[in-house]
Amino acid sequence: IPAPVAVAETFAEVLRDGTLWTHTRATLQATLAGLGIGVAVGGVLGYLIARIPLLEDLLSPVIVAFQATPVVAYAPLLVVWFGSGIESKVITCALIVFFPMLMNTVVGIRHVPGDLRDLMRVSGASRWQTLTKLELPAAMPVLLTGLKTSATLAVIGVVVGEFILAREGLGLLMNTARARFDTPLVFVAVITLALIASTLYFAVTLLERRLLAWQRRTTI
Repeated sequence: IPAPVAVAETFAEVLRDGTLWTHTRATLQATLAGLGIGVAVGGVLGYLIARIPLLEDLLSPVIVAFQATPVVAYAPLLVVWFGSGIESKVITCALIVFFPMLMNTVVGIRHVPGDLRDLMRVSGASRWQTLTKLELPAAMPVLLTGLKTSATLAVIGVVVGEFILAREGLGLLMNTARARFDTPLVFVAVITLALIASTLYFAVTLLERRLLAWQRRTTI
């Protein structure tokens, strides 16, 4: 374990020469892109599965089997198929983010009270109005919980891709530092990854407070 002073000195050095920013930017770009894709696909497919039972019967075995396979098992294939650029990292990240967002969406939509659905139907609401005025607001706490989980897992997905093969990124920086037995630099990369994950998590927390402010007012 390196001394804190050695880690701080290494931190200052890689900040000064731009190395840390270059790798952090690459990891952050892939993380945000993968998170966005995974959340969007997981949310849409989760909604369809929640509303169409037949779709769940058809897709659940495939989704569960794919999720049960460790990401490190198929990450090398993604690198072979999509190259060592940002594409393979984004796809790896999206695959990790996809499942928790999918399951939270299914649970959230299915727990919308049936009597409220009946009320919307009797009122002549369209499917879009039911979605935006009832289903999304009612399922929002569960959806945001899934988004919190996805935000932290997104960083893991990108780093797994960078561990396999990458041109830049904090995972590559960590691998390089480990090969050179540069333990302080490894700690710098780990701390930076933790900061990225924490920032994404607290950003979702702020979004949650804003979107669910009506619930707190109702409770009061």
